[in-house]
Amino acid sequence: MSRFITKRILYGLLVLAGVITVVFLLFNVLPGDPARMLMGQRADEESLRVIQKDLGLDQTLSTQFVMYLNDLSPISVHSTDEEHYLYLDDNKYSYSTLFTFGENNVVVAKTPYLRRSYQTKRQVSEILLDYLPETAVLATAAILFASFFGVLFGIITSLMKDTWVDKSLLFLSVLGMSIPSFYSAIIISWLIGFALPQATGINLFNMTGSLFEYDDLGNGEILRLRNLVLPAFTLGIRPISAILQLTRSSMLDVMSQDYIRTARAKGLSKMVVVIKHALKNALNPVVTAVSGMFASLLAGALFVEMIFAWKGLGWVLYDALTKYDLPIVMGGVLLTSTIFVIINIIVDIVYGMLDPRVRVS
Repeated sequence: MSRFITKRILYGLLVLAGVITVVFLLFNVLPGDPARMLMGQRADEESLRVIQKDLGLDQTLSTQFVMYLNDLSPISVHSTDEEHYLYLDDNKYSYSTLFTFGENNVVVAKTPYLRRSYQTKRQVSEILLDYLPETAVLATAAILFASFFGVLFGIITSLMKDTWVDKSLLFLSVLGMSIPSFYSAIIISWLIGFALPQATGINLFNMTGSLFEYDDLGNGEILRLRNLVLPAFTLGIRPISAILQLTRSSMLDVMSQDYIRTARAKGLSKMVVVIKHALKNALNPVVTAVSGMFASLLAGALFVEMIFAWKGLGWVLYDALTKYDLPIVMGGVLLTSTIFVIINIIVDIVYGMLDPRVRVS
């Protein structure tokens, strides 16, 4: 088991290394001068050179890549020489010294440094952590909604195979998977958040809004759970369709097994056979798929958050893209990729513990 876990962790680290390399190369070939963006169009050349040196933009691309890896690594090598490109800057890092070697070299343990925003000068990690809880709440609500109704409808369609109920739910699931999330968000936001209240005078769900909003009466931030309903429903449409079809196929496969016929022959009720015997064994692939979908929802909520004005990671990344604030975009991509990899590693390990065949294969 230890070998299995080690392999999964190494695979995850390789994926992260690939993501870091692609992100760095992609954002360093884009046009534009970050130093001029920081200083404005009227900045003098001397000020631009100072900013370029501070950002490491005066170094070669390979040296910049080494600096970037050193910033991201929790254990990194630095120099105490201010002229060195790996200078240990107290303003950037919160660190603990592990050991020193040579005259000016030191190895430290630190939190990964994602650089600073070009616009606000705040550390990117602080900005992302401010908005991450909103996305986590949205993704969690969406996957819980999708899991419950996806499994429920999957059981119904498997028990009513080839009936009009089965065909209708399968048609709706295919439709749900085919419609892009941003289009669904626009339609649902307009129909339920705008058109329905206009027609009925009853406003159950807001068209836009975040989890916390400032009270009009000056009472500070207040919790607005009804703002969560429409974006969570919209984000859950595609997962619910996939979970429905996966549960249906898995249930049909399990229901044809010999032990199910044996349970029926014992005189057990249909409900007991379905819930206790069939569903328990049919949910293994569903649980694996749900975990992957949850990681995808964390990374793919950008359009839904923008349309519903839900201030999560998607909202802040879109705002950073419009302002060409590349450190935030790079940090956001790396954060979502890391979350995705960690969740998949945990799922692989748990699945390997539950099913020995996975470890053997």
